[in-house]
Amino acid sequence: MALERKSLSILYEALERLEEGFNDLPDSDMDLDTSALRTVMMEVAEKMRDNYPYHHPLYAGQMLKPPHSIARLAYMLAMWINPNNHALDGGRVSSVMEKEAVADIARMFGWETHLGHLCGGGTMANMEALWVSGCLHPGKKIVASEQAHYTHSRLSEVLHLPFQFIPCDSRAKMDLNALEDALKKGNVGTVVATMGTTAAGSVDPLPDILDLRSKYGFRLHADAAYGGYFVLAKNLDVEARSAFDRIGEVDSIVIDPHKHGLQPYGCGCVLFKEPSVGKFYKHDSPYTYFSSAELHLGEISLECSRAGASAVALWATMRMFPLTCEGTLARGLENGRKAAMALFGKIQADQRFLTAFPPELDIVIWAPLAGKAGEISIRSREIFEAAAGENLHLALATFPKTMLEQAWGIDWDHENVVCLRSCLMKAEHLEWIEYIWQILDGVTRKKLE
Repeated sequence: MALERKSLSILYEALERLEEGFNDLPDSDMDLDTSALRTVMMEVAEKMRDNYPYHHPLYAGQMLKPPHSIARLAYMLAMWINPNNHALDGGRVSSVMEKEAVADIARMFGWETHLGHLCGGGTMANMEALWVSGCLHPGKKIVASEQAHYTHSRLSEVLHLPFQFIPCDSRAKMDLNALEDALKKGNVGTVVATMGTTAAGSVDPLPDILDLRSKYGFRLHADAAYGGYFVLAKNLDVEARSAFDRIGEVDSIVIDPHKHGLQPYGCGCVLFKEPSVGKFYKHDSPYTYFSSAELHLGEISLECSRAGASAVALWATMRMFPLTCEGTLARGLENGRKAAMALFGKIQADQRFLTAFPPELDIVIWAPLAGKAGEISIRSREIFEAAAGENLHLALATFPKTMLEQAWGIDWDHENVVCLRSCLMKAEHLEWIEYIWQILDGVTRKKLE
């Protein structure tokens, strides 16, 4: 598969246009050793060949997809300026572009007013959300499901806030009874609802959690780092649709444009429904705010220097692919879900495999049939390795007995089991399902029959 290069001519044309904006400056030539540059770049290219083919549809393992050409070109173009969006003085235009892009993301969730900005990724974005929660509810507990991203427990420790995992039900969603048991004990300041777990793609039951908030009065944070863009998709099941339809009622949201938003790493985003939380960010700087009276992004973020190129790339992508339910971006999300459902259907109909629940987004989990949990784990690893040998790259995920014991009538000789996992987040995956299935069927036959 050839890497896309047709767009490079457009980059050269855009560079000429950018350069025209600085024609009134005296020449300042850079002494560039192109021979040494070429030598090192060829060495880099050679080393980069030792990679999984993240850009190809046969890579269906972790949540990795290439940025769209528009994002890649806009990011590279911005690198000739290298803006810093910590302060307007360091990223004059890119800061404006960031504000516009973040406002569009907020509108996608139904928020016309908000406070928010881009971050280096979902971890930093979640830390800001939890930090604000700690400011509003000092010393109170943060709770999240056992299938929530591990970053929440880790960041709670960093922030010196108590944390508790809430058990999950048989579909990898937060167990509502267990959540209410924790709420009844008191001292819960924040509940994290995961809108698309990274292991199984499950969406926590947000409408029910909102009902519990009305009763117990906690702060509600939606970790939509993975699943947030699915608010645009029209082919979700009833439960997932009902959850995304009410995401605008939470207090804060995290979403990662570098996942389904077609962006290069790292580009995360944190949003707060109530702009007044900006008071917690207040600080004085001796040098970064001296030439502008406008609000700086650095005044509403914990990070200092931040790549303005990320904002430029995101802004350009959203100009080309607006965040609408009728747009190309939404169609890509829907195709990923169709691909997941198609693969799940083939696996579910095959007696060589075990399944637990259909995918809610675009992640499929399954396992090879065996009598014991330990044996299933061994076979999962064998198929994983064999598929990689045929250029089909899957992933492995470990799930607890408590989540799968109702669905699987096996001997639980271990408390956890290793399953196969496929993340079909590329729009092209829909066209490749038959090819993927042929490889999976073939390697399974060799290993199990």
